[in-house]
Amino acid sequence: MSAKRCYYETLEVERTVTDAGLKSAFRKLAMKWHPDRNPGDKASEARFKEINEAYEVLKDGDKRAAYDRFGHAAFEQGAGGGGPGFGAGFASSFSDIFEDLFGMAGQRGRGGRERGADLRYNMEITLEEAFVGKTAQIEIPVSVTCEACSGTGAKAGTKPRACSTCGGAGRVRHAQGFFTLERTCPNCQGRGQMIEDPCPSCTGQGRVTRDRTLSVNIPPGVEDGTRIRLAGEGEAGVRGGPSGDLYIFLSLVTHDLFQRDGADLHCRVPISMVTAALGGEFEVPTIEQGKAKVKVPSGTQSGRRFRIAGKGMPVLRSRQTGDMYVQVVVETPQNLTKKQQELLAEFEKLSSGETQPEAAGFFTRVKDFFGARSAAS
Repeated sequence: MSAKRCYYETLEVERTVTDAGLKSAFRKLAMKWHPDRNPGDKASEARFKEINEAYEVLKDGDKRAAYDRFGHAAFEQGAGGGGPGFGAGFASSFSDIFEDLFGMAGQRGRGGRERGADLRYNMEITLEEAFVGKTAQIEIPVSVTCEACSGTGAKAGTKPRACSTCGGAGRVRHAQGFFTLERTCPNCQGRGQMIEDPCPSCTGQGRVTRDRTLSVNIPPGVEDGTRIRLAGEGEAGVRGGPSGDLYIFLSLVTHDLFQRDGADLHCRVPISMVTAALGGEFEVPTIEQGKAKVKVPSGTQSGRRFRIAGKGMPVLRSRQTGDMYVQVVVETPQNLTKKQQELLAEFEKLSSGETQPEAAGFFTRVKDFFGARSAAS
């Protein structure tokens, strides 16, 4: 009789492996060597048993400690209270990987009532519509329950019959080695029913494609990328299964005047050099189609921002409102007449550091910089 392999070698892990690492290694190997994935392969079945035996010992803290100290002898001749066995412990081990092996079967309920697919619809709205909200009508092609057969898939006047393979349960039991597995019925694909005379309108699917008009409520304050879910408005399920959902993805059209930042709005307004120097005021439009007055103090520099409270966007599902920020841009005059050029030249001669303190300060620093370099050389 050949000596047993080290349990750690069997699971292809180091002796210092953590519990999480041990479980991960077990799942990977168990899925690889599972008899259902290797039908008729006795070597795979033996390897699968060996993997389960090793994991059954090492996943238990007390058994692992005994194994680390005495090796396989800890479970021989009754020294460790009996061998690891394949009773309730094995069932626990196997349940760890059952979902990984057969998780897809769980997506179909008893009787094979498959849920319909979710649908996506892309919708563009304007910033003004996002401000006030709207109710939109959309038309989409979608699978709906077949009226001719009421979703059964069977021709009018007939009924589906119970599957002869699974007796209508949708699942069958399969003996594999030393245990029994319950699997989706391969004959009816888990539906539990067979259709001998399919409905001609839907070819037995229980659903047909139709154009459907839906009303979508868009609340005030929605942002670019907002997703609206319409439960049950997706594709109809196969043969009477529940419908999926419809998701509306919103995108905002670029606005001519405003840029949005969350609930705040920003706009840039050009002003003349004279207005910036002497001061003045101007009006700007607001998102609710009103007007707001902005007062410009004398000596305003290009890029200065003015805040208008409460003139931004509403915050979704709240009573809060953002602000509006107006950034002024001082515009340099172009296409000057000779007289205008002469007046500006005269103004330049009369200007001093007091009228242009930032420029005066900069050139003073430049002068000091070059003076320091000359002294150093």
